[in-house]
Amino acid sequence: MNEVERTLAAMIEFDAGDPRRIQHFLKVHGFARLIGLAEGLDAQTQYRLELAAAVHDIGIRPAERKYGRCDGKLQEREGPEPAEKLLTDAGVAPGNAERVCFLVAHHHTNTGVDGADWRILLEADALVNLYEDDLPQAAARQVLENVFRTDTGIALCKTMYGL
Repeated sequence: MNEVERTLAAMIEFDAGDPRRIQHFLKVHGFARLIGLAEGLDAQTQYRLELAAAVHDIGIRPAERKYGRCDGKLQEREGPEPAEKLLTDAGVAPGNAERVCFLVAHHHTNTGVDGADWRILLEADALVNLYEDDLPQAAARQVLENVFRTDTGIALCKTMYGL
């Protein structure tokens, strides 16, 4: 197994007993991988994107334990520390882990986006959240306008949600 596969397997263990969360990050990973490849990311950016998609919600359980809730900002605050440990254990080099932890710390922040990996992570998470939260088409239209910037992400959102 490579580092991405080890990270996905470790995240399944991390979220053991919570199939909804496991299904969520696997779907986000699938969309992130698809969008990144279609957008022609370089290999390192694609690698970091896929790792970030796998661990993006790792802060949920720590936030729930610490605060009794897990809103997006708490996920961003509590996620980098367990993400770094999990990534290190999976064999991810420190420089790559640093960027992935940055993405985890910003995966609910839509301002200041500084790279395709961050943008695509936002888009992939939005595609899945729109479906899982059963949001109406009007919400999908608003998310399309506010979050999506890549040609592939825009096309997927329009196709999936009939926009």
